[in-house]
Amino acid sequence: MRHIVAVQAVVTAGEYDREPTAAELDAIERELPLIVAEVELLDAHITTLDRIPSEVDARRLRRARRRVLAARRALANRAAEQDAAGGAA
Repeated sequence: MRHIVAVQAVVTAGEYDREPTAAELDAIERELPLIVAEVELLDAHITTLDRIPSEVDARRLRRARRRVLAARRALANRAAEQDAAGGAA
């Protein structure tokens, strides 16, 4: 009996073993402020999982939410500017 999984691994190995392209790295670099803000928000949520949130925790959550929203807005504005400039900006 031949195993199909071994054959499929050879066929699909090239797709997953490649390095990121320059365009993918640029996209990650552009989205990095949003990624960092979302990680900070997740960290704030994790700290409040096993206890009742204090006033300091509530402030930290609000601040982290505002950072995520600001990062999303900045990313959307940059995308809109690039679209308006024809992708040259």
